[in-house]
Amino acid sequence: MNTIRWNVAVSADTDQSLRMFLASQGGGRKGDLSRFIEEAVRAHILTLPRQALPRWNACQRYLIDRLAGLGADPAAKDASRVLRLVNTVNSKSGEVCRVIHVEQGPDGEPIRYNFEYLAEALLPVARWDIEADRKARADRRQFKLLPGGQTGNLRTLNGRQLAWDRLEDLRTLAALRGGVAEGERMQHLFWRLNFLLLSGATHTGQMYHEAAALARELDPRWNYRSAELMTLYAKAKAHEAGEKVEFGGKQFAPLYTPKNDTLISLFHITDDEQRKLRTLISRDMAAERHSEREKARRRAAGAVDRASYLEAASAKQAQALALKAQGLSVRAIAAQMGISKTAAGRYIAEPGECPKSMRITGGEG
Repeated sequence: MNTIRWNVAVSADTDQSLRMFLASQGGGRKGDLSRFIEEAVRAHILTLPRQALPRWNACQRYLIDRLAGLGADPAAKDASRVLRLVNTVNSKSGEVCRVIHVEQGPDGEPIRYNFEYLAEALLPVARWDIEADRKARADRRQFKLLPGGQTGNLRTLNGRQLAWDRLEDLRTLAALRGGVAEGERMQHLFWRLNFLLLSGATHTGQMYHEAAALARELDPRWNYRSAELMTLYAKAKAHEAGEKVEFGGKQFAPLYTPKNDTLISLFHITDDEQRKLRTLISRDMAAERHSEREKARRRAAGAVDRASYLEAASAKQAQALALKAQGLSVRAIAAQMGISKTAAGRYIAEPGECPKSMRITGGEG
């Protein structure tokens, strides 16, 4: 079976249960398991097909976003967060997990939905459209990439600099909002510390000292729980040891390296806020900045925008018509204005419209 593989630390009793289950499945192949969870009351074994995971995560993200107003946890957007047994207790909040409502069918049983139906109802793009787009992109990538040196004047991506810039963006975001709300401080601390470690500006020996400094930066009166940073500490140790995490055929640092869209969604960063940030911007915002850079580059090279072009062309046309009204010939108009006879002829032949193909520099109109 093509499944997601998980490494889970379990207690002695749970480990015994796991071995018994694996033996009953014939041979004890741990690779056939995608999840083994022990939740206070009993152990549950879940098998998640690898192909379904991206769509499953997409559905979870959509539901979390839609239920954000009801207090949905924005950090619970992956398949590992789907199971919470009734009557278990959240160790952080102390809240007991309970069923609020059950929608029953005609048979008196809870209504169940096929995953394909659920995904079709929730996701904005149908599965077959995604597959068709993926195939089209794969067809476009059928070329051979030749190794080479620097390509143009593009800056190479520096992972450490990117991590530092993201840290600074989170600081800027907090400043724009006038501080960090009480329920968001741990989230800010976690990601700031993660990017600080990725940037190489600190190491595990100083991590908790840096965490204390970052916590005071967020709120001098806040007593954060350092135990919540244990996972980050373990990942930082693995990062310092040179370990890599493989996902989708690519290798990544053990520390968290999220996409911009993930952070924008997690921190609810608006377009206006993105305009004041350096790296935490959406694809649309990146395209907008690229367009502005291109306009500036063209202006620096001597090009003009369309409004300036039309204004200059209208002025030259008015000048040509005024000379014509004085009785000057096309040749004389061209000589006096320093343009070709063809350009002068177009200016005076179409008094109601500016020539569309005339250059306004270099002596052509």
